[in-house]
Amino acid sequence: MIEQVSPRELPAWLESARRIGEPVVLDVREELELRAASVGPGAFTLRTIPMGSVPERLSELDPAQPIACLCHHGARSLQVASFLQAKGFSHVVNIAGGIDAWAQEFDSSVARY
Repeated sequence: MIEQVSPRELPAWLESARRIGEPVVLDVREELELRAASVGPGAFTLRTIPMGSVPERLSELDPAQPIACLCHHGARSLQVASFLQAKGFSHVVNIAGGIDAWAQEFDSSVARY
């Protein structure tokens, strides 16, 4: 089962994750979506890999690094988080509600679409 972290809970998760390694927010949205709205790196490293490219680009991710997956509403990122967990990634969470919830709960400067 993949842990769900709301955008409001993300700062606490990031702080906790630092004990394991540098946390990554993995945005799995498509290029057009990234242009519509995007998060900036903050207390984490931001990686963007579209969902369909994750299997072929898996080597770009460190299985020991804590990863929080992000998409528009949280469904695709949950699938990616489950995939990563099945591939041996041990510290993976899903950002519940995706970037839409991020804009509503955490950073109102992020555009909603």
